[in-house]
Amino acid sequence: MAAVLKKQTTIPPHVVFLPYAMTSHITPLVHIARLFAYHGLRVTIITTPHNALIFQSSIDNDRCLVPGCNISVQTLKFPSYEMGLPDGVENFSACPSLEIAGKVHYGFFVLLQKPMEQLIRNLKPQCIVSDMFFPWTIDLAEELNIPRFSFQTANFFFQCVWHCLREYAPHEKVALDSDDQSFLIPGLPHEIKMKLSEIEDFFFEDNFSRQTYKAVREAELRSQGIIHNTCSELEPEYVDIYENIRGVKGWHVGPTFLFINELEKSQNSNPTCFDDPWKKCGDCLNWLEDQEPNSVLFVCFGSSVRFSNDQLKEIALALNAAKCPFILVAKEQGNKNQLEEKDDNNYGDWWQLDSFKELVVNNKRCFIVKGWAPQVLILEHRAIGGFLTHCGWNSVLEALTMGIPLITWPLFAEQFYNQKLLVLLGLAIEVGSDVWNSGFIVSSPVVSREKIELAIERLMYDSEERKKIRANAKLMAEKVKSSAEEGGSSHSHLIALIEEIKHCATFNSST
Repeated sequence: MAAVLKKQTTIPPHVVFLPYAMTSHITPLVHIARLFAYHGLRVTIITTPHNALIFQSSIDNDRCLVPGCNISVQTLKFPSYEMGLPDGVENFSACPSLEIAGKVHYGFFVLLQKPMEQLIRNLKPQCIVSDMFFPWTIDLAEELNIPRFSFQTANFFFQCVWHCLREYAPHEKVALDSDDQSFLIPGLPHEIKMKLSEIEDFFFEDNFSRQTYKAVREAELRSQGIIHNTCSELEPEYVDIYENIRGVKGWHVGPTFLFINELEKSQNSNPTCFDDPWKKCGDCLNWLEDQEPNSVLFVCFGSSVRFSNDQLKEIALALNAAKCPFILVAKEQGNKNQLEEKDDNNYGDWWQLDSFKELVVNNKRCFIVKGWAPQVLILEHRAIGGFLTHCGWNSVLEALTMGIPLITWPLFAEQFYNQKLLVLLGLAIEVGSDVWNSGFIVSSPVVSREKIELAIERLMYDSEERKKIRANAKLMAEKVKSSAEEGGSSHSHLIALIEEIKHCATFNSST
């Protein structure tokens, strides 16, 4: 059981939080902001109006239920007109194409910098905690003579592998015309192999992404520290070598949702302010209640992923052929997005076709969730026995905390590194095409229904392999949960981080 932080009564430092334009970045950073506020710090979250809608109700609940909770949200208008975007397109999940996603990134990364800087100057905080994609906040922090912490959504393992790729460049020694394009990454405590196709394009070309990450790294080296949503119980060897590799203090305070779950459970005693997340999902809960323990496969690829219709068809055929019940989260397409310049029926529309409904929707062994799903509540249900996932780190942490083994299908960002860690720990079965995508629109080769069905059989049907993976997952769940208990690594780091901010504020005010 995660330990709920106890509030302090001292004069609180004011900490400004800047989340980025991705829900996977926003959610854990807002979790940390809420925990800081619960512990007695004054917190302001700066974002745009439509991104604020993602978490505003949680902030309102905290202000309602936690006496003296000093947390607020300040919004700045997103430069939609300048970017040629309609109002409301402020998050990657609202982007129908990589071109639009690039405009949203540019709006946050460049155009919002000056308005954010001025707002922060006006607020006069004692600390800045910013998403990694706001590297300019280090210059502002130095101007204001206050500490700046960078927030990284990823784990330490990923950071260590990345460093070794940059330091030793093993991928440059692999012949492009070789039949086996896998290579060993030197400098790590385990034997980690990758394929050329699994690593990012900016390792091979000098593009905008390479320049962005270069700015991120340089800003982090000048920062007070880097906050990660992970725990040492999950990756102890990589926590140990991280600071030597990165040259900056790393704070691990995850899984952040564990702390928040305990906070919200304590709020649940006052139903006038607490919004039951199952209120709109009763059908899903009722369906799960009718299933056998550990029998259901949960299938979800996050809020942004857009598979081709050919790939969706293979997924549907594999799920239909598998003998286990499953919950499928299907991204709602709605009407043709006004941002799309031409009709494009190659991505995402297959969810809506009668042929899909005949294969899956009419299958009594399945339950379809359209749009948002209460993922944590689903994963913690006794009926869930496996999770087919794109390996987003938030999803991975939620599954591991609940002791759920995974079928891993990485697609973009750092997801292939997450898969390597999970396989190393004996927690997952791999599926996928082993080809990194430049974004959430999946252009990698189609994975066959036979390969998907085989992965499902290996994880969900009785076998020695399944028993071993499930045992590993249950043991890992105990370790991860212990990290958030009083005296656990993440709980201790969270307390120490708050004390560090208080110390910096006191020191700066006396000089």
